[in-house]
Amino acid sequence: MVNDTSALGRNNGIRDWLILRIAAIIIFLYIIYLLIFFTYVNQFNYYNWHKFFEYISTKIFTMLLLFSVILHAWIGIWQVLTDYVKYVVMRIILQTIIIVILASYAIYGFAIVCGG
Repeated sequence: MVNDTSALGRNNGIRDWLILRIAAIIIFLYIIYLLIFFTYVNQFNYYNWHKFFEYISTKIFTMLLLFSVILHAWIGIWQVLTDYVKYVVMRIILQTIIIVILASYAIYGFAIVCGG
């Protein structure tokens, strides 16, 4: 078995596949949730949109969506980097940059959703 030093402890393809599928289902369900909101709202304006995002269920579902998108993005980007970037140092640098970007998205998204 060949060890990849830039895999960062990721060696289970089935786990990645399962995370991608669960994330995709959460993203799909969030789209349905928004479509239901758009269908049943009488008038689409700032007040209705703000009221919709005051519900705790919407906040929780939005946070699930945010983390699902971040996980989905990380796994996809990680797979592309491991396939196409052959220099280990360059791959680790790119992975670190992407981790920082995705973490900042998570922090910023949490602050927005929770009213920060």
